[in-house]
Amino acid sequence: MTNITPDTTLPAEKPHPTPDTKSAEDLESQSCPNSQEVEPPQEEDLGYHDNSNVPRLGYLKLFWLFFYNFGLFAWGGPVAQIVLIKEQLVIKEKWITLARFQRVFAVYQILPGPEAAELCMFFGCLSAGRIGGIIAGLGFILPGFLCMLLASYLYSLAGFENAYFNASFRGVQPLVAAMILRAAHKIADHCVIDPITKKVNPYLIIAGLCTALNTALRINIFISLAFYGLFYAIISRPRMLIPGLFFFILQYVAYAVYVVFRGVPSPVSLALGIAQTPSLINLFVLGLIAGSLSFGGAYTAIPFIQVEAVLKGGWLAQSVFIDCIAIGNVLPAPLVIFATFVGFQGGLADGKGLGGAFAGAIIITLGMFFPCFVFTIAGHEVLEKLVRNKFLARFFDGLCAAVVGVIAVIAVEILKSAVGGRNNGDFEDANAAVKEDMKVVLKESVMAATAAVLYIVGLAVLYRFLNKWTPLLLLAAGAIAGQFLFI
Repeated sequence: MTNITPDTTLPAEKPHPTPDTKSAEDLESQSCPNSQEVEPPQEEDLGYHDNSNVPRLGYLKLFWLFFYNFGLFAWGGPVAQIVLIKEQLVIKEKWITLARFQRVFAVYQILPGPEAAELCMFFGCLSAGRIGGIIAGLGFILPGFLCMLLASYLYSLAGFENAYFNASFRGVQPLVAAMILRAAHKIADHCVIDPITKKVNPYLIIAGLCTALNTALRINIFISLAFYGLFYAIISRPRMLIPGLFFFILQYVAYAVYVVFRGVPSPVSLALGIAQTPSLINLFVLGLIAGSLSFGGAYTAIPFIQVEAVLKGGWLAQSVFIDCIAIGNVLPAPLVIFATFVGFQGGLADGKGLGGAFAGAIIITLGMFFPCFVFTIAGHEVLEKLVRNKFLARFFDGLCAAVVGVIAVIAVEILKSAVGGRNNGDFEDANAAVKEDMKVVLKESVMAATAAVLYIVGLAVLYRFLNKWTPLLLLAAGAIAGQFLFI
């Protein structure tokens, strides 16, 4: 299969000559009366509204098309999934023109939710209306959801005290930390590029760096994301540099005043506190907000769920949370499917047994995917008009850059947990006799050093080998290595 990287750029349209200037074509047409002026391509020529090649499929055939051709083979992450859809439906079967696909993909890159699922829903809508969009989306998501549901169940059966089980996941966790940091870099590669000038914009870099700083200062994630969206929307307008800089300084003045009167915010101030207990309604809201925040892919949802479930709620261990991200990376599904695992563990923590666990997994998954279903089924043309609004487009640019800073901080926190080990949080609370046992201390130190080496090796592999199978093979290698390194 040819690896065609999705391209979000549109073909440049040839501008009309101005009334005051004469182009070479104008002079040629005057000297050669029979020659014809070359008109710039119109939207009709690019096929932006042409559905004549889209097959009209029944609901069952449509479901099977997306379930079998894309859902079962959604390996290798979002880029591989998008390439698969593009090659099959655009390049091979020519449902729509390539120019139209590029415009559609550009819109879905700005909106929250996994782009591959949204593209499936878009094509489903073209073939069988809004119901067709829902069916196509379900067909794409269902295989990964069922795999994660099974993995969640098997994970709970293995037990947290199984030495071999823990060893494999201990070997995987540093590699997950490396993958998240690598993802932050990948997202930053396009988030700090000005979409108009196609050059690195220093204000977008500032948005990412300062959001990372704000997260370290324990400023709520929502405040930072909204602030830097507005900051970039303001500062990118003509003659708004001074007001934008004043707005920038104002955030730290407000923070200083808060610290003086209320003290440094606690770590839990990063969270909204919407899932302090993993009830079904709380799990649904957790998934709903995380899905609405997933700008730039699933890695945006990771910090939010980590803060709410691990830090604020305390009903999900950090090590288990890292494990669920690792599992999500090896399944044929959008990475946001890790939320299914979180919901399953939340149902168990709520004391509702396996029935509650399966219900929690289903309900949080519904919440996670609900926003992208709504945005897509609502109508692509409406969304296109919204993202063409200059102020909103700049707001989303600033927000996406800020997201990179949040992901980078979470990557560092997960690294600390991965290197410290599965029982790192309880080690300080162990009894004095264990603390004095030098063998235990030495063993923990050696394991931490080994995990750090795995992290460095994993990061080097991810930067050196860009194949879509690299993350999956890396995690498999880490699981096997764990049996030799951490038993």
